[in-house]
Amino acid sequence: MVKIEADVMQGRGSYYDLGFKQGKFHKDSKLFQNHRKRRIKSIKSYQSELKAAQSLYEQFAPGLWMELEGLSEGLDWPLEDVVHEYSGYQADWKKSGCSALMQNGYYARNYDYHPKTYEGRFLIWQPENAYASIGFATRMIGRIDGMNEKGLVIGYHFVNRLKPGDGFICCSIARFILDTCKTTAEAILKLKEIPHRHAFNYSLYDASGHAAIAEASSKGVSITSKAQMACTNHFESPFKLSENRHHLVETHSRKNQLSEVFNPDFSASDAFAFFNSTSSSIFKKEYQNWSGTLHTAVYLPKTLQVMIGVGGDSLPVVFSFKEWLKGKDSYVKKIRGTLETDIELPF
Repeated sequence: MVKIEADVMQGRGSYYDLGFKQGKFHKDSKLFQNHRKRRIKSIKSYQSELKAAQSLYEQFAPGLWMELEGLSEGLDWPLEDVVHEYSGYQADWKKSGCSALMQNGYYARNYDYHPKTYEGRFLIWQPENAYASIGFATRMIGRIDGMNEKGLVIGYHFVNRLKPGDGFICCSIARFILDTCKTTAEAILKLKEIPHRHAFNYSLYDASGHAAIAEASSKGVSITSKAQMACTNHFESPFKLSENRHHLVETHSRKNQLSEVFNPDFSASDAFAFFNSTSSSIFKKEYQNWSGTLHTAVYLPKTLQVMIGVGGDSLPVVFSFKEWLKGKDSYVKKIRGTLETDIELPF
């Protein structure tokens, strides 16, 4: 068993100020030192053109580039390095898992990945001239999953990384959506415009109960929308099937298990327990294979509440994003849990 925790970071202000705050917080951290080491390897894998990345940021998330500049100042790291490691433009992504359920006014999700990739950061963020959001962060400015002040929720699900196109990786795309879109319909339009680096599903839910899955890659975006939806790690649209990996038994199995709890009486609390229990068929323990459950999040768009568990068999930590938006900071500073693995965490 290994202990895992997520820092709760809260910020209000300009994009630059928020970026600077993150940079100062992480400058002397073990996490940032690991990112500096990663830079040595990643520069051999891909290149990020500064001007091209900035132009696309201004197109899809105006102002967010300033967060990268503030991050550069706070970390005392050249902007070129910050853009390469954190902008998500032309970056690479390892395979991962992830399951989501959208029904009955809530969005429930497990994030499944390798422990050494986890940053342990839960951000409640309110940039000027953008929508505030709450959720788990990665690649500093990116988001793993989250909900914005309008009640729009997004999460991503790895499908394939072969034959990558020119564009952005999943966590940056999730941030673009949270900062700029009010509804699932708006998110769908933007997902069709953004250039995608790899093949991912994006699961979406909003305050009106509009659920959708966007099957996205450099080859295009296909949309499915129903009242109740479950999402795992494969494409289902006929013209996207050729982009799937060859081994799909496990992802189909999780999708079927999630479909079995399509039920008007299955509450948000039921969903949290189902996703976070280590005895559940949805909770994954294959940490060494890049697919162990690291956190569970249940977002409630109408009330703007969030239920969080880090690791497995957790008591949910509940955040009121609505109260935070009124100016009441959360008293929670860390979210703690355990993982059934001996793999060392990067922070």
